[in-house]
Amino acid sequence: MLTTDPAGTARFRDRRRRVADEDLAGRLRELGQLSTDVRRSVVRMIDGAQLGHIGGDLSVTDILVTLFGGVLAVDPEKPRDPDRDRFILSKGHCAAALYATLAHSGFFPLSELSTFMAPLSPLNGHPNRRKVPGVETNTGPLGHGFPVAVGCALAAKVAGRSYRTFVVLGDGELQEGSNWEAAMTAAHYDLASLTAVVDRNRLQQGARTEETKRLEPLADKWASFGWEVRGADGHDHGQLLSALRPSTTGRPVAVVADTVKGKGVSFIEDRVEWHHKVPNAAQVQAALEELSR
Repeated sequence: MLTTDPAGTARFRDRRRRVADEDLAGRLRELGQLSTDVRRSVVRMIDGAQLGHIGGDLSVTDILVTLFGGVLAVDPEKPRDPDRDRFILSKGHCAAALYATLAHSGFFPLSELSTFMAPLSPLNGHPNRRKVPGVETNTGPLGHGFPVAVGCALAAKVAGRSYRTFVVLGDGELQEGSNWEAAMTAAHYDLASLTAVVDRNRLQQGARTEETKRLEPLADKWASFGWEVRGADGHDHGQLLSALRPSTTGRPVAVVADTVKGKGVSFIEDRVEWHHKVPNAAQVQAALEELSR
């Protein structure tokens, strides 16, 4: 198991204080810089490993950064605190973005990111709760993480605990029927402490989601299953902070976050081949330069 980075933890706490105390413009600056740092780390990790899912990693970055930078009640020094908020990345193939966010939040040293997908590295292609602090459950097979999140939220309700549970799903992942069973169960038990965020980039491996299996009207589907539904620009930290606030209806919350696959790197954005394509050396340099502007 990787261990906490004290310097990173201190930076995380300072950032969280600034996000809490500053005006909106200051909060957005903090979260925007963290998103840039995470994206640059993702590009380097995938370049080093020559493996990964760069399009989805860059798509989900702002959602992860908003959660860890401004919403989740978590402490890197106490990753198993029983009162912590729970976060599950159901689209587990985008582990690089989660690892980079955790490292920039002090859960383990940034230097470990260079081991991404190396033999015997804790940072393998899908998150492992036994190896990486901040990972609640192993994910990878699509449609598995959301039901676990429902279980976490139901456990909190049964035990009378106040922690919240958040789960991020890919939009292509919603073609798995287990997700809709989970959604129905969460609404049945009025799991108001549960928030599901859909990374709605409209692309999946090999094609657009609507060509593969039509999801729209997606918001209406969540509402018909008994959820409080909110929309947001998934790259606007202010909109995400608002959308991730607690339930106002006593029902679980679904946030449909409109995103761009490959966000931040122009030649990757909204291109289906970058689901797991690896950039060459010139493309890596161009991406890092673009992410520095």
